[in-house]
Amino acid sequence: MTTIQQVLAERFDRALAKVYGPELAGADPLLRRSDHADFQSNIALSLKKRTGDNPRDGAAKIAQALDSADLCDRVEVSGPGFINLHLKASFVADVVGQLGADPRLGVALAARPETVVIDYSSPNIAKELHAGHLRSTVIGDALARTLEAVGHRVVRQNHLGDWGTPFGMLIEHLLDLGEGVGDKGVADLNEFYRAAREKFDGSPDFAERARRRVVLLQGGDAPTLELWQRLVDESKRTFRAVYDRLGITMRDGDAAGESLFNSRLEPTVRELTDKGLAVESEGAICVFPPGFKGKEGKPVPLIIRKQDGGYGYATTDLAAIRYRLHDLGATRVIYVVGAPQAQHLTMVYKTAELAGWLVPPARAEHVAFGSVLGEDGKMLKSRTGESVKLMELLQEGDDRALALVREKNAERGEGDEPLSEGELAAAAHAVAIAAIKYADLSADRVKDYVFSWARMLATIGNTGPYLQYAHARNRSILRKAAAQGLSLEAAHITVEAPEERALALALLSFGGAVHDVVASLEPHRLCTYLYDLASTYSTFYAKCPVLKAEPAARASRLALVALTARVLAQGLGLLGIEAPERM
Repeated sequence: MTTIQQVLAERFDRALAKVYGPELAGADPLLRRSDHADFQSNIALSLKKRTGDNPRDGAAKIAQALDSADLCDRVEVSGPGFINLHLKASFVADVVGQLGADPRLGVALAARPETVVIDYSSPNIAKELHAGHLRSTVIGDALARTLEAVGHRVVRQNHLGDWGTPFGMLIEHLLDLGEGVGDKGVADLNEFYRAAREKFDGSPDFAERARRRVVLLQGGDAPTLELWQRLVDESKRTFRAVYDRLGITMRDGDAAGESLFNSRLEPTVRELTDKGLAVESEGAICVFPPGFKGKEGKPVPLIIRKQDGGYGYATTDLAAIRYRLHDLGATRVIYVVGAPQAQHLTMVYKTAELAGWLVPPARAEHVAFGSVLGEDGKMLKSRTGESVKLMELLQEGDDRALALVREKNAERGEGDEPLSEGELAAAAHAVAIAAIKYADLSADRVKDYVFSWARMLATIGNTGPYLQYAHARNRSILRKAAAQGLSLEAAHITVEAPEERALALALLSFGGAVHDVVASLEPHRLCTYLYDLASTYSTFYAKCPVLKAEPAARASRLALVALTARVLAQGLGLLGIEAPERM
């Protein structure tokens, strides 16, 4: 469908060509919603240097040349050079009617689809997923869904910690305990890991055995690899159970652990050395990307081979980015990794550029995020002071949400059937997951946020459950309309009341909100849009009777209700959140 923004952009193109010549046609009109008008453009300010005009004078010229009689009731210049556009009701109604007929709800496909690789979640083998993995997993999955929705090919990469020195002690401890331990589950393997570490730290004999086992593992010894694979498979099984319960699209085939790059480490070092980028420094092989200084102004090294000949995270990350660019064909590589890793990742990107791997249009981006805090303002921990296991967190969410859903079910509207026990449980799980994900995604991701069940499960305010209930209320209205024999077929939409107009314009902004996330990799932009849409709808519903309106207005308003429900459901879906029909 043709969006309002597209139509206005075409008209601005013509106006710019008239005023300044064809060389400025195609400039972004920088349209935004405004409290002063339906849309506002600050193109005159953005083109100040290129036109030489005072922005207010330039805005006046563009406004006068703008062919908008069929689109706008009036066009005004305000402030230092803004152009305010007040759209005709008939134009808004026509475009929102097109939106209702569009299965994509105005979300345009990318003009140039790309292969996008997203590195997210990244737990360690033989350790259970915990609250510290929540943000990477939830943010990465929302971005993967959104990028796919606009037509990009998305390759998920779960960079598992499945290789290296710790596996020597884990395998030796597994042998000490005998057969069957691998079937006890990762919850037991957490204890198993701690016991192996204690033996490694306290027994020189065990530590020596563990070191020899690492050599066998890295050398491809078949019996050792078989034991290693048992640990990997059991861990993946438990990861998958958490991902399924959390509604994450990551699958076993998306695993790209450190072991995948083991055979690529030495060739990576050799290539960087041959290109003169890696040099020996204090017995280690290092890359010194320009622009990184440490204490006393000394260059910061990226160590790619240690003094003992071993490899570290930097080598694996370089091998991984090379693989993603060359083997997977990525033109956009996204790392959903905590903010403290910013310098390390930037050094990896810079090295990849110097090596000729990361060449435009390909680019690498760090999706940094803050920490999950408890209500005491400290890192979220269990009562025993340990990291909170994700599975336990999800179970607590289900239990708390069930009480909420039971309460809401008792307050259901007239004509709505009560939910069965199975439906209550399903709705409670959907609400719990919405509460957890939305609390994470609705915040500016670079900031820490406080994990508070009371706030997250609230059905008023900017929360996931609030949006779910907004959707469910819409669906309830449509069920009542159907029960009364009213047609739910697409109707001609009118936008006579101010609240109808506001809702129509909010609905028409959905596609722009989705593409904002694609460009910025900031899911909170979509959350903000959905909350604003739900709030605008609430005002519309309070001011504009739907089922009791006159037939023509009723049909139009039912169409707006149905369209709002569709946009809420699709928007929540991009965040990985269900939109139940009934709650």
